[in-house]
Amino acid sequence: MLDVRKLRLLRDLAHLGTIAAVAEAHAYTPSAVSQQLAALEREAGAALLARTGRRVALTPTGRVLVTHAEDVLAALERATAALAATRTGLSGPLRIGAFPTAMRTLLPPALVALGRAHPGLDLCVEELDPAAVPPKLRDGTLDVALVHDYDLVPIEPDPALETAPLLDETIFIAATGPRDLPACRDEPWILASPGTLCHTMTVRACEAAGFIPRVRHHADDFVTVLTFVAAGQGVAVVPELAAAPVPGGVVLTPLETRRRTRLAYRAGAARHPAVSAFADALGARPPGRRGTARGGGRHGQQ
Repeated sequence: MLDVRKLRLLRDLAHLGTIAAVAEAHAYTPSAVSQQLAALEREAGAALLARTGRRVALTPTGRVLVTHAEDVLAALERATAALAATRTGLSGPLRIGAFPTAMRTLLPPALVALGRAHPGLDLCVEELDPAAVPPKLRDGTLDVALVHDYDLVPIEPDPALETAPLLDETIFIAATGPRDLPACRDEPWILASPGTLCHTMTVRACEAAGFIPRVRHHADDFVTVLTFVAAGQGVAVVPELAAAPVPGGVVLTPLETRRRTRLAYRAGAARHPAVSAFADALGARPPGRRGTARGGGRHGQQ
C-alpha cells in the first residue's frame, strides 16, 4: 500500500524541482525527505528517481505515479469537503492569499460579508504576488487565494489546483497625456519588481510593440506608480482595479490586453463549505457547484 504522505512529497518534488525545496516546504530536513522517497520507491517496487550526483529527476515511472498522486490528493480534498459539509456551521481558520490590488478593492467587502454570515470563521489574510500562491496552496499554508494572469502571460495548468473566474480587467497605459504603446518607446518606465507577473506582462507588451522598456523606477504599489506618473517620472501599465482614483494630470489609455482575476484552491476543494462561502462572498462560481463557470479550470504558476 502506497503511503499518501510520501506521495505528497513525490508530487511536490515534481513541482518544486529539488529535495531541498521540498524539505523547506514541509519543515523537514533534506535527509528525511530522501529517506521518505526511498521508502516510497520500496513500496512501489520501482525506481522513481534518477540520481546524478546531488541532483534528482523523476523517472518515467515516477512521472506516472505523480499523475496518480494528484488524483489521490484531489480525492482526499473531496472527502474532506464532504465531511465538512456534514457539520453544522462554519468555524476555524480560513487562510486567504491575495495580491495587493485585490487586498485593497475586492477583499474588504467580501471579508465583511463572510464575517457576518459565518462569525465562527477565523479569517486570516496574507498579501503576496500570484507567483507565490501555488506552493502555499499545495502545502496547505493557504486554503484559498485570489490570483491573476494576463493575456500576454498565461499561466501553465497545475493539476494540483483549480480556479473559478472572478473578473476580467482592462489594462491601461498611464501617462501625462493620451498615447498608445508604440508612442512610449522613448519614455522612461515605471515597472513592478522583476519576477512579478506585472513586470513580465509590461515587458512582453512592450516587446510586442517592438521595443524594450527603459526602466527608471521599480514600484509594486500602483498608488505609488500613478503618483510617480503624475510627477512626470515616467509611464506605466496599470490594471483597471488599480486605476482609481486617478491623480490629476494622468491620462489612461486602454490596451487590448486583459488581466484575469480568479479564485484559486486545491483540486477537489470546490465543494468545501468554507471555500464555497468565500466564493459566494466574492461572487465567484466554482465549477461543479453552481454550473460550469466561464473560464473555469485549473491553475498554476506561479
